[in-house]
Amino acid sequence: MTDTIPPTERLAARLRELYQRYGFKQYRVSKFEEYDLYARNKRFLASPHILTFSDTNGRLMALKPDITLSIINNTRDDDRTRKVWYTENVYRVPRGGGGFQEIMQAGLEMLGTVDLYAMGEVLMLAARSLEAVSPRYVLELSHMGVLTGVLDCLAAPAGAAEAILAAFEAKNAHDLASVCAGAGVDGADAALLERLCRLSGPARPAVEELLSLPLPPAARQAAAELDQLTGLLELFGPCNASVDLSLINDTDYYNGLLFRGYVDGVAAPVLTGGRYDSLIHRMGKRGGAIGFAVYLNELERFLTQPADRDVDTLLVYEPGDDPAAVIAAVQAEVAQGRTVRTQLAGRTAVTYGRCIRPDGREAT
Repeated sequence: MTDTIPPTERLAARLRELYQRYGFKQYRVSKFEEYDLYARNKRFLASPHILTFSDTNGRLMALKPDITLSIINNTRDDDRTRKVWYTENVYRVPRGGGGFQEIMQAGLEMLGTVDLYAMGEVLMLAARSLEAVSPRYVLELSHMGVLTGVLDCLAAPAGAAEAILAAFEAKNAHDLASVCAGAGVDGADAALLERLCRLSGPARPAVEELLSLPLPPAARQAAAELDQLTGLLELFGPCNASVDLSLINDTDYYNGLLFRGYVDGVAAPVLTGGRYDSLIHRMGKRGGAIGFAVYLNELERFLTQPADRDVDTLLVYEPGDDPAAVIAAVQAEVAQGRTVRTQLAGRTAVTYGRCIRPDGREAT
């Protein structure tokens, strides 16, 4: 039987089952929020473009371009820890432009007390989410505290830190060396930054290399947390995790652990996540927060395999055939679990498994 459920919806159902298994509850958000919420937090958004309209009360509203901001905005500020999952559409200009699109994404958020175990559980669920897409995946880990811990100890002029972060994100050791030389960064510090920029690979050996470096105390504490998290991932079961410190983000919003996921066959990341306590605090809420999103739109082409046919059965009839016989033949096909298309005899624009007449005989 031809499966008519879109592959992204099948994946969303598997993710929903996964998240519920670990005690996350569904969270539903409105399709729109007041524009001011997103205007105040544009730096957090994947795209600066926001689709707006005025409601009947004259308020400027926006079709939501982001789920996390809506969840934070609508969560009560108390001492409870909330673990929620969602499957929602956002409205934004996708990578590469092309105008606004309705983009489906799934994910989860934990708001409140976020300890080491909680981070490990979220990382595990990120890995299992990628496994639900393909066994050929990699979950890349980073920690903002490693790089910021080093940068805070540098005697560099204002603006140098931003240039160093840019070189890291581009994973460009040559530009990094030029920035350090121009900023008068000490030779030992510049060498440490270069080693951090080049450090990447499977999680366990990469973390061991990281811990062997002469890190300042704050950076070493962050590296130790990354070590503990990779250990927790191993306890949860096999996981294809790697470390890449070029994964960085806006320090005004994110802190600590960052991660992203790839599957073989899709160039762009299909999952991104991390700690965003700084964003929680900027929005006037207490506690910590961690979460991730799976970009189902990035996976749509990957998951969609070309169908070998449009329908299982093509039922053709002549102008003089009895409609009751056609109906009976259609119902017989459906009862057998087959998809069926009916049409008058002649050329057809669909592909099919077999072609029959109302009396069940094969047609040509």
